[in-house]
Amino acid sequence: MVSRRGARSIALQILYELDCTHHRVEEVLARLVYDESVDEETYGFVAALVEGVQSHRRQLDSIIEQHAPAFPVDQMAPIDRTILRIGLYELVFTRDMPFKVSINEAVELAKTFGGDSTPRLVNGVLGSVVDEDRPHTKQE
Repeated sequence: MVSRRGARSIALQILYELDCTHHRVEEVLARLVYDESVDEETYGFVAALVEGVQSHRRQLDSIIEQHAPAFPVDQMAPIDRTILRIGLYELVFTRDMPFKVSINEAVELAKTFGGDSTPRLVNGVLGSVVDEDRPHTKQE
C-alpha cells in the first residue's frame, strides 16, 4: 500500500506527463496499473486526483492567475503549475481534508520536485486561497 503522499507523487507525475504531452488520461492511468504495483485504494485516490485536476483545469488556472498575477500560468514551469493545480483541487473541490494538510502536502511535493522557490510559491498561493475563502481560519 502506497501512502497518500506517495499517491500524490504518482498523481503529480501523471499530471506532469499530461501537461507536457497529448497523451490521454485513460492511457496514462492504465499504464499506472500495469507499471506500478498499486493497490485499489491508491489507484482510486490517484485517479480521483488526476481526473479532478484535469476536469477543473481551467478553473484551477484561473485561481492561480488571481493569486499569482506575476507568474502567468502558461509561462510557469510545468512542475510548479502541476503542483499548484493538485493543491488547489484538494482545497477548492474536495474539501474532505483539512486545508493545512493539503497545503503541507503540496509544499512537500514542491520541495521534492520543484525548484528552490517553488515551495514558497505554492505555500503563498494556497495560503492566500485559504485566507480568501475562509477568513476565520487565521484566528484558529
